[in-house]
Amino acid sequence: MIDRVQRLYGMLIHLSSSLESPFLLAVRLYWGWQFIQTGWGHLTHLDKVTAYFGELGIPFPGLNAPFISTLEFVGGILLAAGLASRLIAFLLTCNMTVAFITGDREALFSIFSDPDKFYAAAPYTFLIASLLVLIFGAGKFSLDALLAKRFQARGSQQRVSASQVSRNVA
Repeated sequence: MIDRVQRLYGMLIHLSSSLESPFLLAVRLYWGWQFIQTGWGHLTHLDKVTAYFGELGIPFPGLNAPFISTLEFVGGILLAAGLASRLIAFLLTCNMTVAFITGDREALFSIFSDPDKFYAAAPYTFLIASLLVLIFGAGKFSLDALLAKRFQARGSQQRVSASQVSRNVA
């Protein structure tokens, strides 16, 4: 009986682990698209975003508004494609943390007293999506994985060439 439970549990682990990359792909595509739309909306209304940043007390709103808008737009593209995923996810995580602190401070500080308010805040799901990619990476279905394979293959070829040269020299 114990062997059967262990086998079934092993199958569950294997099955659920096989869903990691498709799940990360879905997260990246959906939230990448959301970041693209948000960033584009901000870029096309920079005057409003700059004014809002000024109201929030964000320093240098005239510089930060286009920077953050571009980060969200380009970051969304990179996130969806799975290119430089962890770097972009780190920057977007920082962005969403600042968004919570400056724009939804009340929701942020209600994380324990009123979790529904925290979960309902606009930055929450963007932050969670960014954290998922930051922690777990882009998965197998990404440009990061494709490039890693390519560089790994190139590194193997270079090691073989170097060992051939050292044999020929000796």
